[in-house]
Amino acid sequence: MTTVERTQVFLLPDLGEGLSEAEIVEWRVAVGDVVTVDQSVVEVETAKAVVDVPCPYAGRVVTLHGAAGEVRPVGQPLITIAPLDGGDEPAGHATYREEERAGSGNVLIGYGTGHGTATRRRRRPRLAVAPEPADVGPIGVAAGAASGDPAPPTAALVISPIVRRLAREHGVDLDTVRGTGPGGVIRRADVEAALTAPAARLAAVPDPQVGSAPVGEGDVIVPLTGVRKVIADKLSRSRREIPEVTIWVDVDATGLLETRAAINAATPDAPVSILALLARICLSGLRRFPQLNSRVDTEAQRIVQSAGVHLGIAAQTDRGLLVPVLRDAQRLTTAELAAELAATTAAARAGSLPPARLTGGTFTLNNYGVFGVDGSTPIINHPEAALLGVGRIVDKPWVVDGQLAVRKVTQLSLTFDHRVCDGGVAGGFLRHVADCVERPALLIAAV
Repeated sequence: MTTVERTQVFLLPDLGEGLSEAEIVEWRVAVGDVVTVDQSVVEVETAKAVVDVPCPYAGRVVTLHGAAGEVRPVGQPLITIAPLDGGDEPAGHATYREEERAGSGNVLIGYGTGHGTATRRRRRPRLAVAPEPADVGPIGVAAGAASGDPAPPTAALVISPIVRRLAREHGVDLDTVRGTGPGGVIRRADVEAALTAPAARLAAVPDPQVGSAPVGEGDVIVPLTGVRKVIADKLSRSRREIPEVTIWVDVDATGLLETRAAINAATPDAPVSILALLARICLSGLRRFPQLNSRVDTEAQRIVQSAGVHLGIAAQTDRGLLVPVLRDAQRLTTAELAAELAATTAAARAGSLPPARLTGGTFTLNNYGVFGVDGSTPIINHPEAALLGVGRIVDKPWVVDGQLAVRKVTQLSLTFDHRVCDGGVAGGFLRHVADCVERPALLIAAV
């Protein structure tokens, strides 16, 4: 048995719920290096986090599939490992065409390791723009070339379906694009560069199958990939599937600010934020109105009310809007909520949260007041059933005991899935939240 036959091809595994691709940030190894089982070989960035990916095989690196900045789809080759001279063929032999085994069974660094079965995933539709090699050897080279059969002289060397799709949507002929990747492989950057050329802009014709608009002179091309693609897909699905309703109310938050100041004066070593107090109020409201802490299972035609509150916190980052999740938030004290919120949002902005921390929420709290706006009609974070939004807190005239006064006022808005409840439940929840904001003593009486 030859060394080529005994090579192990590690395919990019599932990196989290709903993720279908990842961008290579940095290779930790080079061709020729010797690696051990579960050694981190590459750092990749998904739409949700930057993670290190461990390789389940030991041996010598034969091929690195993709360069820094290239997007790799889940289930496609990531790295090829050959056994060391004299080594036996390892168990779990995989080849490029065994796409059914698109994961090693090992998990990402930070989650432990194991050798279970591969994670089940949705199969991506095959795009028919450029012919797929029958078997792939070293990156971009068909297996026939390795055995002496020359590759077709005009075939474009394209590995990533993302690159093919981008070229198709913008009318770029891949046979005219010069690849800058290893072995002349055409990368996403090559297609984007072709789009900026005058000839490419003039030749770009919208594909009626995908509904692309013509690219005009001076237009800026921003590929819908990474976090923007995930946000677009998730929010579009939310609007398609969820019959949402938004209700709102203005509240006097003066008492809440005074309560926060009193707490922080009493416990200066463990300060709490307004967001932490709002999270505590939401948890109180969800205990009274659990219908909003649920999701709709359309396939089974049922509503599932979650036993725990997995609280999502919308956080704006350099990579886009992320919603890190605090699991079982109802078990945390107010001080613990404050500490966890601060640590979680900081990690989200730094891009260091693992994908598992960005999925599985059951209710979202969104403080859009940090952008200087009063209100909004937010879109529900599918498959959740509700989202509470909080506007900026500003001085406004307010009637107190029949007298006009200047108070700290904010607007609360609740967007909810009308399938899980009617207006009575939603209004009851929002009124409870508003009352606790105006009179925090009610919150203490309710816990």
